[in-house]
Amino acid sequence: MKPRLLLVDDEEMFLEFLSRRLIAYQYDVTICLSGENAIEMAMKQDFDVVILDVLMPGMDGIETLGEIKKIKPLTEVIMLTGHASRESGIQGMKLGAYSYLSKLCDTEDLIAKINKAYDRKAEHEKRIRIASQHP
Repeated sequence: MKPRLLLVDDEEMFLEFLSRRLIAYQYDVTICLSGENAIEMAMKQDFDVVILDVLMPGMDGIETLGEIKKIKPLTEVIMLTGHASRESGIQGMKLGAYSYLSKLCDTEDLIAKINKAYDRKAEHEKRIRIASQHP
């Protein structure tokens, strides 16, 4: 099964570029341009991994991460930024981000993080299924 990805970034050209790269790797990709829109989409659909820009106007990536984790706690989130800041990385990890990468990261590094995040989500879901079968 192909992991379902949600890409969230206010830079439309970057979103198009990244989505084309990930679709070429056979991922099921949905894109949106704001944190608010990402929250709406997360309420309506199940995504395995969200790739989320840290710096966006309106609801930033840190706020969006917190809301996504409230709505869908098992969804893994990879934070991306063009302006890496140690503080936002630490804050994101405290809120449950799976990883934190630069927007300039190598495609192979991003693919590896997505696959590891997807495996982690699948393992958590499997444990929940097994636990629910044994009262």
